[in-house]
Amino acid sequence: MTMRSRGLVWVVACALLAVGVSAEAGNRHLVLFGGGGVPASFESDVQARGGDVAFRHDAGIAIVEGLSNAAAAQLVGRNGVVKVDADSSFQIDSRVGSVNGITVDDGTESPTNPAAAFFYPRQWNMRAIKANDAWAAGRLGSPYVTLAILDSGISYTHPDLAGRVDLSRSVSFVPSDDALVAAYFPGFHPVTDLNYHWTHVAATAVSNSIAAAGVTTQTTLIGVKVCDVNGSCPFSAVIAGILHAADAGADVANLSLGGSFTKSGNGRYVGYINKVFNYAHSQGLTVVVSAGNSAINLDYDQNGYKTYCSTPNTICVSATGPTAQASVTGPWTNVDAPAYYTNYGRSAINVAAPGGNNSTFVYAACSQTSLIIPVCQTGTFIVGVMGTSMAAPHVSGLASLVVEDVGKNPGAVRARIQQTADDLGARGTDPFYGKGRINVGRAAQ
Repeated sequence: MTMRSRGLVWVVACALLAVGVSAEAGNRHLVLFGGGGVPASFESDVQARGGDVAFRHDAGIAIVEGLSNAAAAQLVGRNGVVKVDADSSFQIDSRVGSVNGITVDDGTESPTNPAAAFFYPRQWNMRAIKANDAWAAGRLGSPYVTLAILDSGISYTHPDLAGRVDLSRSVSFVPSDDALVAAYFPGFHPVTDLNYHWTHVAATAVSNSIAAAGVTTQTTLIGVKVCDVNGSCPFSAVIAGILHAADAGADVANLSLGGSFTKSGNGRYVGYINKVFNYAHSQGLTVVVSAGNSAINLDYDQNGYKTYCSTPNTICVSATGPTAQASVTGPWTNVDAPAYYTNYGRSAINVAAPGGNNSTFVYAACSQTSLIIPVCQTGTFIVGVMGTSMAAPHVSGLASLVVEDVGKNPGAVRARIQQTADDLGARGTDPFYGKGRINVGRAAQ
């Protein structure tokens, strides 16, 4: 294969997006049942009030649409319903830096040497976590291990992701985006990424390593679209997405959806979160989440519920990155410095991973169907992005390797990742690094 650079295109970098609960997401409501399952009579009860059941699950969760708040409230106390709440949306939180293109002149077979990727020389992040040591030892991932990415969709035709995505198990929970996909890209799977975020996240964890290297090259991906083209993520879609990932046989799930809500105003969501994440844990699903980009000490954020670091049975990831670089290919200064934007706190952070810092970015595939960065539609591009959203998939890629060794055991996966991390900052548990910055080479041995 021969490749050549197509030059550099700069995208205006906005300030880190504000994160939190936005206006209600359409006319959807979440329904929580006291016992297991959803009674058969529930659907007719909803239809009698002018609505429809958009999603139901035996864990005791349903999503209904088409009802007013008053009509939805009438469901409480019937069919085992204990509470009903209006849906809301959260915002994807990251910062775009540069976009770079290459021309791929021939085949796109998955290489066995990710270090040969065209843009690997600028991927300080893979060196920092010793992913290259794992590759040298033959640890490239397994197609029998599945990583679900809950995000904005996936550009499954990008050379770095082609053949890695199981579309039969991929699904969209964002109907408004489905209509846009059909309009702009007829014939494409609804999980197609119109943003850019999920494609970048996915290719950081798993990549054919044609343009840029990923932590693994052979892991199977499934796309679970829970965010729309503008990066808005309905809470109902995230809930449904986690349940789908667990039932679809995923071993690991990545949620680069760092956000928060105040317990006093939106604590009603905690009941849904606990039920859904506990179910996922019972199915052996290891869930990796981003810490968020608000530079908040989560130890003292008493009225804040950090989605989803405040949730039991997750691996919460903070971000690191160089404070300076001589050029895009280094050398880099203070590679393991805490990122200026990352949330932190001893009680919340499990481990740290590269997310970018100051002017340094994490580079990975750019969606070939992006409406946000349209130049990426014209060829094979990578994009440099910064945020804890970028840190989490490094850990998800590592978790996929660990699953090969310990099986579908979330506790054992988390323990291996923490025990093999490089202990940085304060000895033991550090507010910025948790148990340390991950070391893929050591964990995969």
